[in-house]
Amino acid sequence: MKKMLKRTLSLMLALLMVAGLAACGNNAEQTSNPPAANSQPAENNNNNNNNDNQQSAGEEVTLKWAVWDINLTTYYQPLIDAYVADHPNVKIEMVDLGSSDYQNALITQLTGNADLDVVCVKDIPGYANLVKGGYLSDLSGAGIDSSLYGGTIEQITVDGKFYALPFRSDHWVVYYNKALFDAAGVDYPTNDMTIAEYDALARQVTSGTGAGKVYGSHFHTWRSAPSLFAVLDGQHTVVDGSYDFMKSTYEWVLAEQNDGICQDYGTLKATQTHYSGVFFNQQCAMMNMGSWFIPTQIEKVKSGESLATNWGIVKYPHPEGVAAGTTLGTITSVAVNAASAKQDAALDFVKFVGGEQGAEIIAKTGTFPAIKSDAVLDELAKMDGFPTDEASKEALSTTQVYLEMPMHDKAADIEGVLNEAHDGIMTGAMTIDEGIQKMNNEVSALLG
Repeated sequence: MKKMLKRTLSLMLALLMVAGLAACGNNAEQTSNPPAANSQPAENNNNNNNNDNQQSAGEEVTLKWAVWDINLTTYYQPLIDAYVADHPNVKIEMVDLGSSDYQNALITQLTGNADLDVVCVKDIPGYANLVKGGYLSDLSGAGIDSSLYGGTIEQITVDGKFYALPFRSDHWVVYYNKALFDAAGVDYPTNDMTIAEYDALARQVTSGTGAGKVYGSHFHTWRSAPSLFAVLDGQHTVVDGSYDFMKSTYEWVLAEQNDGICQDYGTLKATQTHYSGVFFNQQCAMMNMGSWFIPTQIEKVKSGESLATNWGIVKYPHPEGVAAGTTLGTITSVAVNAASAKQDAALDFVKFVGGEQGAEIIAKTGTFPAIKSDAVLDELAKMDGFPTDEASKEALSTTQVYLEMPMHDKAADIEGVLNEAHDGIMTGAMTIDEGIQKMNNEVSALLG
């Protein structure tokens, strides 16, 4: 009896030990692997969540960034270096698609391809094509403060959504030669000039004849240089299909040309004269041009190539009743490939490049960022060789920037029509009325 009791107790003890070991094993398994009820199959997980898990675990995330002209662009690497310094688990690889046919090369790369994560968007026609093709992720719900971008985000918004973030934004200003104004005894231009005041000032400072003539103003052969003064009132755009509003602008520009206040468009085009040479050689007292020319002018003064050593800039002339600081601009944007498997990581980098930190980094390279905060303007004004007068620094700020070519899915075709008509008007091959009629008819046909 005692033996039987002892055998029974031993058996019960053994069973209890087995049960305890099994329970320990189950607990360990649950600790390392959450219950199936609290997880999803890997293929159903959102890409954003996958990115978060990778980054929180400290695993390396590689983002491929489509750009152009790496060797000629000063701001790519500083942006990458600054971002990676704060995100050591992220690696940014640039993919250079070249500048000559960038947009077509980009679409080829993006078609059915998730390899690229972040892309630069070169211009508005290219942006329109990318949006139309569904290649870019919607950024409108990403918590971006659009008020920082001078109205440009609103101009690239489609059906309440925007798909790229501006990170570069050049705007048009007036460059002027202080020495030529001093020699003529004429007051310098100011940061609050109407178009009529600009015209009157150009006429005052024009002097001389022949090779030594000083022209009061200069209009480059681009359509944007003279004709886009007409859109500064904010009531018209160049994609509307009706262009009667441009008549008065062409009238005063042609009047300056006919009166010898600016150089002849046909001659400039035939001789392929670059606007920089006209300003460097002190042939014009004022020139309307983009802010991209500032670093070039600074560099050429240092090298001795530019004789316009005493110079400044002021805000763009504006129509009567329009606020000073209203101007034209171009933007370069950055976006997320809609097919990328790394949406969160890509978006974070895009927000950095196009945000205030990125803007300050870009400004330090002498390039104009899309956000022009006080810190950014101070950085730009600190460029060695930038004019020291307060008016020039003030000219860096803007009130409203209208895109030279607004968002439209037929922007490239419209631009072709407008350029052809512009050339006809400026060379005298067409009257102003004939050129505008050509624009009206052909763009209306494009718009259907």
